[in-house]
Amino acid sequence: MSTTLSTTSLNISLSIYIYLSISIYLSIYLSVCLSVCLSIYIYLSISIYLSVCLSIYLSIYLSICLSVCLSIYLSVCLSLYLSIYLSIYLSIYLSVCLSIYLSIYLSVYLSIYLSIYLSVCLSVCLSVCLSVCLSIYLSTYLHLYLPLYPPIQTLTHQPVTSVQY
Repeated sequence: MSTTLSTTSLNISLSIYIYLSISIYLSIYLSVCLSVCLSIYIYLSISIYLSVCLSIYLSIYLSICLSVCLSIYLSVCLSLYLSIYLSIYLSIYLSVCLSIYLSIYLSVYLSIYLSIYLSVCLSVCLSVCLSVCLSIYLSTYLHLYLPLYPPIQTLTHQPVTSVQY
């Protein structure tokens, strides 16, 4: 009875300690590290994509289309003026303003969303899962292997009275 009670108490204490340690560590690690890494990755990916791809695509597309269309319908001066003006303005505007705005908006939104999601949902799910798994493992281990070993008895000090040869 005493061994079962101490085993159960040890099992519960160990499960609670492991559950709290792992859930606190995972909560801090997942919410801080992953949200920062994902924010930086998303910010860099979007800003590079928007600044490089869109500026190249729009500058080439607009300069070719506008120059051909305006040279047919309008005079040469007006077509050159519009193609240069629009290609420079749109490439600067799209590469700088929109990429900064979108990258900041997405990085802030995603970092907040991911930090809340990862810190709350994943920590709760992992904590519950680890707690259940560890308690099942420890209770199974203690119930199966503890009876195999004899109980430890305390040593009593008895004086040596005489030595016989």
